[in-house]
Order: sequence, then C-alpha cells, then structure tokens
Amino acid sequence: MIDLRGKIALVTGAGAGIGRAITEAFAAAGATIVAAEVIESRAGELRRALEKSAPQCMVSVTDVRDRKAVEALLAEVDGRFGGLDILVNNVGDFCGIVKPLEQHTDEDIETLYSINLRSVLLVTRAAIPLLRKRAPGGSIINLSSIEAFRGIPMTSVYSAFKHALTGLTRCLALELGPAGIRVNAIAPETTETAQVPVSQMIAPQYRDHIARWIPLGRFGKPEDAAGCALFLACELSAWVTGTTINLDGGALAAGGWYRDPTGRWTSIPVITGNGFNP
Repeated sequence: MIDLRGKIALVTGAGAGIGRAITEAFAAAGATIVAAEVIESRAGELRRALEKSAPQCMVSVTDVRDRKAVEALLAEVDGRFGGLDILVNNVGDFCGIVKPLEQHTDEDIETLYSINLRSVLLVTRAAIPLLRKRAPGGSIINLSSIEAFRGIPMTSVYSAFKHALTGLTRCLALELGPAGIRVNAIAPETTETAQVPVSQMIAPQYRDHIARWIPLGRFGKPEDAAGCALFLACELSAWVTGTTINLDGGALAAGGWYRDPTGRWTSIPVITGNGFNP
C-alpha cells in the first residue's frame, strides 16, 4: 500500500539511527533518495548500502547548519531531479548538554540552536521552492521529541527548540496547505540509537524494569520512526497536516504512571536508586 516510486525524498542526518532507518525504508518503498550526512565515513557506508537497492540515490556530505552548504545541496537536487517531493528534517541532538539553564554558556545555546532549529529553518526554506515545483502532494516531516510536549529539567534549552518545532510545523502547514504541501512532525520518546544507547546506560540489575516504565513495554527503535515517516510521506496521510505523531509507546498518555516491580500501576516513585544506576 505504501508506494513512493517516482518520489524524490531528501533525508537529513541520514547516516545513522532514525535517519538511516527512514532512508532505508523510503528506498525500499521505491523513492529516489537524497541523503545528507555530515560525517563522511557514515555517508560512504550509506552510499555503499544503497548502491544495489537504490542506484539513483544521491548521498551528500553536507553540514545542514551551514547556509551555503544547504543552498548548494538543494541547487544540486534541483538540477539533477527537477524538484523535491518529500523532506525529512531528521537532524537534531541534545549534544550531551545536561545542566541547569543558568549554567548554559552562549556557546551551549548556539550549539543547540544550530542543530535543532537553525538547520531545520535553513533546509526547509531552501527546499520549499523545490517542493512547490512538484506540488501538490509534497510532504515535510520534522523529527521532534517527546520533550516538545512535556517539561524536562536540565535540558531546557534543547526542549525549547523542540517546542519551537511544534509551532513551526503548525504554521508551515497553514502556509503551504494551499499549494498541496503537507507539514507534520514525529516526536519520539527515548529511542535506542548509537547517539542515545539507552540500554547501555541502565545498570544490568535494572533492565528488567524497562518493561514497566513505558506502557508498551520498551524503548523505541529507529524502525518505529521509519514506519511513521512512511505513513506521513505517502497518500495514506493525504489529509493529515499540521500535526505531530507522538511516537512514545504511551509515555505521554501515562503522565507519570508506571508499573512497580509487582506489576501494579503507581504514580509514586519506587525508591531503588535513580532507575538507571544504583
């Protein structure tokens, strides 16, 4: 039912984790892939992986925080393919910056801004003319975070930019709707990737608790996000725009509820360390 043949899809941060999973899923659905990846070794590995399954793919070593690099990439896409059908703004990272707001330096704030919001603004602005060329039927998909929908201590700046993505998604959906271009977002809960190897962060004696922390019993996988992205990219979601899919295993719905070691639901902390380490 999901057929992306004839579609040109640009995925940023395509070399690993969620971006890699989305890229491979789109390629399997028949899309012509344009993959942007800042790390050259990852780009080379992805290029080799796609050569057989997606011979028309274009893998570019591009820093999407750099305006000139972004403009050069989109000019190349336009010249080679004559437009764009799907844009996935996947790049984003908390950059390991976890501390109170008053301890954030100017450099911390700029780092978080450039990767979590500036990159999305730059790529989307450059891509819109290409999406208009092949409209109607275009789709922009922004990768956000569960932290765009709840408060989180120690990463307030990162969370602020993810909240901004929610507003950007809604506003662009209104701006681009008349052209037949849809704009949506995906907000994952913690997903197991090389960037966030969550299972390795939890002490072995606590790993049995994972099944009780999230209603669906596990952390996310990159393939979960790829499934949502496929839906938002294809005609199955033709009347969906301006919204966010909360890809969180029920975490937001739980609102602080989880199951204790006996399997009973509780919203009162069970005191056994911090849940990750003794």
